[in-house]
Amino acid sequence: MARQLPYPTLKEIFTRFQAVSPEPEGELDHTNAYTLLVAVALSAQSTDVGVNRATKDLFPIADTPEKMLALGEEGLIQHIKTIGLYRNKAKNVIKMARILVDQYGGEVPNSRAALEGLPGVGRKTANVVLNMWWRFPAQAVDTHIFRLGNRSGIAPGKDVVAVERAIEDNIPVDFQLHAHHWMILHGRYTCTARKPKCGTCLIRDLCEFEEKVL
Repeated sequence: MARQLPYPTLKEIFTRFQAVSPEPEGELDHTNAYTLLVAVALSAQSTDVGVNRATKDLFPIADTPEKMLALGEEGLIQHIKTIGLYRNKAKNVIKMARILVDQYGGEVPNSRAALEGLPGVGRKTANVVLNMWWRFPAQAVDTHIFRLGNRSGIAPGKDVVAVERAIEDNIPVDFQLHAHHWMILHGRYTCTARKPKCGTCLIRDLCEFEEKVL
């Protein structure tokens, strides 16, 4: 685990990220808060590309909890069976739709506690929805952010909650809305797990990673 980078270094890192991508976006296709919630829940242990392929035909016919209930678990399975853990995910999506209809009038709640109370929704999923739909500076820490945070010193921590807190506590507030998107994209495409592309990394001179591949 690298040491926590100082404030001026963090400011420079995120200034560079912002210059390259002023408005970074998530890569899961969605049309409203509900389809975003479902897409993020389906993406656990699956790729965004795979989820988008599965939801391409699903969301036009089931973009509300009511329509998802009408489709039913078996109908949903036919759309998502190419995704890992699809049976369990289908069960959770239908349970989630029932709760949204019965307890929230078919609307997606925008409190973290309410979101985490839904089947198949953990802290990361809740944070993604809060950030992407309601533009709340929530930090959804996935494997890419965890690796990048610890490897670079941007946000070191022994677990995902510690990394989330390190982002919130140390990264300048004016970068927090997009912080997790910049970090996910950098971890996914540049600071990769096996062969990080340090030679083309725009923050390689600021990063604490000692085993740079140049």
